[in-house]
Amino acid sequence: MESVLSSAMNSLAMFSGQDLLIVALIILVLFGGSKIPQLMRGVGRGLGEFQEGLRETKDKLSQGLRTDDPPNESKSS
Repeated sequence: MESVLSSAMNSLAMFSGQDLLIVALIILVLFGGSKIPQLMRGVGRGLGEFQEGLRETKDKLSQGLRTDDPPNESKSS
């Protein structure tokens, strides 16, 4: 799971400051100044839900791995 996030962060690092400024200007032109806060709130909520889903999935996987471990049975003859 963490490799997916780290690869996403690495691909974001490919953008320079100038690229991000151009994208910000395009968003401003498309949505207007009054819609930007609503758009960013939606993006923030979406990221929060995504991270919560990742956390839940990670917890379920680790619980499943713990319950699937075979018991240590020592057989003495």
